[in-house]
Amino acid sequence: MAGPEIEHLMQMLARLPGLGPRSARRAALYLIKRRDSALEPLATALAQVAERVRPCPRCGNFDTASPCSLCADPRRDDAVICVVEDVDDLWALERTRAFSGRYHVLGGLLSALDGIGPEDLHLPRLLERAAQPAVQEVILALPATIEGQTTAHYIADRLKAAETPDHSLRVSGLAHGVPVGGELDYLDDGTLSQALRARRPV
Repeated sequence: MAGPEIEHLMQMLARLPGLGPRSARRAALYLIKRRDSALEPLATALAQVAERVRPCPRCGNFDTASPCSLCADPRRDDAVICVVEDVDDLWALERTRAFSGRYHVLGGLLSALDGIGPEDLHLPRLLERAAQPAVQEVILALPATIEGQTTAHYIADRLKAAETPDHSLRVSGLAHGVPVGGELDYLDDGTLSQALRARRPV
């Protein structure tokens, strides 16, 4: 039906999140039909990203600079480190403009089923950063899943064990419960239970 180059393009597109074989076929046709306006600019952008973008050696964010622009920004608060599972979580939090501290990307979560242990995550660098005298709080912004909470408890234990008489840390997590604009009868039991446990004075 198509040449090997087109088949290869469709196979590569089908690997992208949210794209199945049919969506990949439509995307490939769209790019081929619009060679000048879509295909060639996309190929140039991909080549530039492959050549220039690298993970930040300090926090794990992706950027063309080393350290990344967030780590190099002197206006950010060195006293707080927000720990996230992956870069997309970092970007999601940064879009809110509600956090002005530093970030640390773990690169995954602990999972016995998937064979992911502490040695597979960027934990040594986190412990090293958290031991700096300027750091006062570590926020564990991890998913409210079994793997996320297991990872959060493990990191909290490691951070507490690393404390010294001269340097203690506040370890906190994101609040979980009823989302803004949420109606109770549409929420699952776990979310409602957590919201009740995390209730606060009005």
